[in-house]
Amino acid sequence: MKNAIKAAFLTSIITAALVYVVLEWKPLRPETSRPPQVSWAASGASTSTAPSAAAVSRLSEDEKNNIDIYQKYGPGVVNITTTTLAYDFFLQPVPQSGTGSGAVVDTNGHIVTNHHVIAEAQRLEVTLWDRSKYRAKVVGDDPNHDLAIIKIDAPKDKLKPIPIGTSQGLLVGQKVLAIGNPYGLERTLTTGIISSLGRSIETQNRRVVDEIIQTDAAINPGNSGGPLLNSSGEIIGINTAIYSESGGSVGIGFAIPADTVRSITGDLITLGYVPRGYLGVRTLINLADYPMIAEGLRLNADHGLLVGAVVPGSPAQKGGIRPPTSAVIIGNAQVPAGGDVILAINGRDVGAANNLNSLIDKYKPGERITVTVLRDGRKLDLPIVLGEAQRQ
Repeated sequence: MKNAIKAAFLTSIITAALVYVVLEWKPLRPETSRPPQVSWAASGASTSTAPSAAAVSRLSEDEKNNIDIYQKYGPGVVNITTTTLAYDFFLQPVPQSGTGSGAVVDTNGHIVTNHHVIAEAQRLEVTLWDRSKYRAKVVGDDPNHDLAIIKIDAPKDKLKPIPIGTSQGLLVGQKVLAIGNPYGLERTLTTGIISSLGRSIETQNRRVVDEIIQTDAAINPGNSGGPLLNSSGEIIGINTAIYSESGGSVGIGFAIPADTVRSITGDLITLGYVPRGYLGVRTLINLADYPMIAEGLRLNADHGLLVGAVVPGSPAQKGGIRPPTSAVIIGNAQVPAGGDVILAINGRDVGAANNLNSLIDKYKPGERITVTVLRDGRKLDLPIVLGEAQRQ
């Protein structure tokens, strides 16, 4: 009997507890169980209400400048989506997409960006400030400077060109603004300063681009091809690369200078390529890398490019650059001997072979340059009229 009473008592307690749990239990709120959602504005601007006059008055002059530049020139920055084809294990095509940035340069639909943004793309799509999308085509490409011009057919009132300024007279420490699409986040503004000037970087085809602008403004994947602006809203560079071991911004970004952009944009739009000068020397040995060769040939030189061959009929031959006349064995290698060592182009010292090519790239076909060579222990200045390099 006592056991029956105890069992009934325990049953009533358990039942009451279960009823309480059922009545009081509530599920987790959905807002706390998912990450916050990104709200996209049609124009890329904030969806919040306009700030009051009092709020604006509390802004610093620098903040007002940032806001003014972004509102005025942000619509001139576009998002570029590329589609390329890769192949799986069964050799079936697999579309892959990428993103980059670009800057509108005129109301005819021309947009400047990086060569590496559009390289090998089978399809290009541009998204404008109002979220409208347009197919784009490449009208000009310059891998040597990692620049390209693409074009869209869009109404002129939707195209907001950004003025191209100059990269002359820039100063380390002056403010810069970068607008682009890092990781696909359209028209993101970052600010910083010019960290250094006169840097050199190597493009994917191993050409050296000089006078590069270094900045600490945050630049990430997706910013490539976007503009680097001064405090007047002028393009002073096109963001092209970062130094990073992680793949993200560590405050070391690089931009191609505006003067380089301006100097080749016209050719890219009208010709589709940039005509480049041609010298006509081959098999160049960098004496800085092989001091034993300079010593073995008794050249009395610690730098320069030893000419291994001169192309017959080339500007180099016509201008008097001497090819090797013999060959000698130094160590385990057969080395050309008796030829010139190229020291400088128009007074600029020559380093590696790609440095020579990059220096020649600066000049147009038909231009006269001065090539300084070392011959028989003496320096000679040879005036040479450049030919036109073949398109690659």
